[in-house]
Amino acid sequence: MSSFGFTPNNGDDEKSPDDSNNSSNSGPFGFNNFGEIFQQFSGMGLNLQGLLASLSGQASPSALSQQMIRDISRKYLSAHGELPVSVQDLVATQEAFNIADLWINDATTFPTLVISESCALSRRDWIDSTLAGWEELTKPLVEGMSHAMSEMLNDSLGTEDNSESAPSFSIPGFGNMNISKSSIASIMGTFMSSLISTQLGQTIGNLSTTVTGANDVALPLTSPIRPQLIPQNVAAWGKDLEIPEAEVRIYLALREVAAARLFSATPWLRHYVRDAISLYGKGIRVDITAITQQAEDAMSSGDLDPSNPESMTLALSGGMFTPEETPQQRAALERLETVLALIEGWIDAVVTKAAGDRLPSMIKLRESQQRRRATNSPTQQLFATLVGLEVSPRRTREAITFWEKVVELKDIQSRDQIWDEAVLLPTGEELLDAEAFLKSRTIPDDLSGLI
Repeated sequence: MSSFGFTPNNGDDEKSPDDSNNSSNSGPFGFNNFGEIFQQFSGMGLNLQGLLASLSGQASPSALSQQMIRDISRKYLSAHGELPVSVQDLVATQEAFNIADLWINDATTFPTLVISESCALSRRDWIDSTLAGWEELTKPLVEGMSHAMSEMLNDSLGTEDNSESAPSFSIPGFGNMNISKSSIASIMGTFMSSLISTQLGQTIGNLSTTVTGANDVALPLTSPIRPQLIPQNVAAWGKDLEIPEAEVRIYLALREVAAARLFSATPWLRHYVRDAISLYGKGIRVDITAITQQAEDAMSSGDLDPSNPESMTLALSGGMFTPEETPQQRAALERLETVLALIEGWIDAVVTKAAGDRLPSMIKLRESQQRRRATNSPTQQLFATLVGLEVSPRRTREAITFWEKVVELKDIQSRDQIWDEAVLLPTGEELLDAEAFLKSRTIPDDLSGLI
């Protein structure tokens, strides 16, 4: 691959032969490397002129494009098909929710929620209703990448100089266009935002064909929180199980109601998950040298095809731009994995207790759900794609056992009180010994001393 890159342009066409190699004009990564990665990004779909034009009046180049996410997810959905919600679907779903809501009353202290008339969703409805929630949860990743790009530029190009004499940089191959460092930062921020928007859109589109309800991903995504099922996906979930469709629908309605009650009763949980993602995003660092080498290797092996922009998403999914994790990032991922396991474990424990012996196929339904979570979890798909997080099935099993043990040692109210404040949640290690946890977390009436 030929080497070319940024050249400082101060309006002086008289340059010495050694200017291109002058160490004073290059940072730790060098202009050549940075220019080369721009050239490669161009081959992967980066429209430099278009991005520059789009920056005019743009408040935040790191903002996710909700329209892009929606369009990509709908495009994916169109390729897989969807069915409209029929009157029969709506009636059957409402009946399942009425039964589930009644049963759940015996298994949790969290208050009941109104079952809305729109309790049955199409796949497209699910995309539209959860889009704002997805954007809110993943925004910290874009902000982290944008900040990392700014830091990398400061290292490579020096501290920003806003005076009229501040140098601009010409980019060979783009009509020798002169642009400032701030514009370069905006371009890269916009490009990274576009990449994550593309990834998120494809992930949401894929999830829309498999999730069974609004809360099936075990994350608070909608506002207001309400239990809703996707009849088309409910039917697909129960296919080949040889279990009556009504039983499958009630079981999945139980999971929806349990999750909705939990999320509605814990408004802090949405911010808790977002903060964990934000802590991870703040630790992102960019190594242009490493990215350049990875891009070269990917193009040489055929994993990345410049004529196919979609291969960029595949490269990202394969970890091409996965940063080296810092101790702070690992701690953030540990915190995120634990709370996701606690959510899933609580839902399973509550549903199991609520169903009791009322569902003849309960054991088979539960085993099917656990297999699905272990091999094709919606949450696993999302976080594995975006941050490389593996939500361990073992951790989820530990959480289920933990919640069941708390009820055995105390009662349902004591179990649900653990969700009163984030500081009361167990760590990954504390999941292994519920009895010791309860002794160390005597929950007082006044929580102020724990904050």
